[in-house]
Amino acid sequence: MNLIMLMLVFTTTLSVILLTVGFWLPQNNPDTEKLSPYECGFDPLGSARLPFSIRFFLIAILFLLFDLEIALLLPTPWASQMSPNSTLLWSTIILLLLTLGLVYEWLQGGLEWAE
Repeated sequence: MNLIMLMLVFTTTLSVILLTVGFWLPQNNPDTEKLSPYECGFDPLGSARLPFSIRFFLIAILFLLFDLEIALLLPTPWASQMSPNSTLLWSTIILLLLTLGLVYEWLQGGLEWAE
């Protein structure tokens, strides 16, 4: 069995196992809050002109930042064919900068949702 067929069988088997576990494992306990169409944390019967908290936008920007990090690191396996040492250096620098930024935000209290 060649390597590509082995990888295909392995990933398919792992995917089926994870889908099965994910389908049967969670407990489904619906209540009135979960069944309401507004599960965003805002009162659907209140005023529609309430301002968003700046923390909401901060969390959204942090999500986008880490989403872009994945887009930057996605071509790493192909780039490692060219020069592995350089690719490892740049990937480490990107991850180090993002980790330092996350630690800074954490220490400043920027990730605290409630004040």
